[in-house]
Amino acid sequence: MRRLTAALLIAVAGLAGCSAEQPESPKVVLPGAPGDQPRVVSSVEPEAGVPVDAEADYLRMMIAHHQQALEMTALAPDRAQHPKVRALAERIGGSQGPEIGAMQGWLASRGLDEQPGHDEHSGHGQHGQPTGHDHSTMPGMATPEQLAQLGNSTGADFDRLFLQLMIAHHEGALTMATDIMTKGREEQVHAMAQDVLVTQQDEINTMRGLQEEVG
Repeated sequence: MRRLTAALLIAVAGLAGCSAEQPESPKVVLPGAPGDQPRVVSSVEPEAGVPVDAEADYLRMMIAHHQQALEMTALAPDRAQHPKVRALAERIGGSQGPEIGAMQGWLASRGLDEQPGHDEHSGHGQHGQPTGHDHSTMPGMATPEQLAQLGNSTGADFDRLFLQLMIAHHEGALTMATDIMTKGREEQVHAMAQDVLVTQQDEINTMRGLQEEVG
C-alpha cells in the first residue's frame, strides 16, 4: 500500500510538473445570476472555419453598452437619495464590471480587438469594407443630453431619472442578448448572453418596483 501511495504521489507530481511547463489557457469569468458564485472557465479555442463574427460584434457592442451603465452607476453614490437606488447602482456596477472583463477576455483569447476593423479575423463586411458600430444606435443607450441631465440632477429627481434610463438601458441589453442567442453559435458567448438575460431582467423587475417607491 505504501509503495502504491508513493507511486501515485510521484505520478501526480510528474503531471503537475508537466502542466507547469505548459502555458496556461486563458480564463474567462462568467459572473452568473444574482446570488450565484462566479464561474471561471478555460477559454475554448475556436474551431477552424467556424465564423464568430456575430459573437465578436455582439461582445464589442455589449462592452460599450456596459461601460455606459458603469458611467451612470458611478453617479449614484453622490446623487441618489433613496438607499435602495444607491444599493441597486452598486449591484449593477459590481456585476457589469466583471462581465466586461469576461467579454474582453473572450475577444483577447481569439486575437480579436475590442474595436472592429483592428484585427484580421473580423470587422469587415461582405465587400471587405470595415464595419463599425454607432454606439448611439444600440438599443437602450442614453443620449449625451440624457447623461448630462442625469449628472446634473440630485435627490429624488436623480432617482427617478436613473431608474427610467437604466430600465431602458437594460431592456436594450435584453434585445441584444436575445438576438445573439438566435444568431450565435459559440457556447461561451451564449452563456454570457444568458447571464445578461437572467441578471438584467431581475434588475428591471427590481427597478420597476423602486419606481413605485420613489414616485
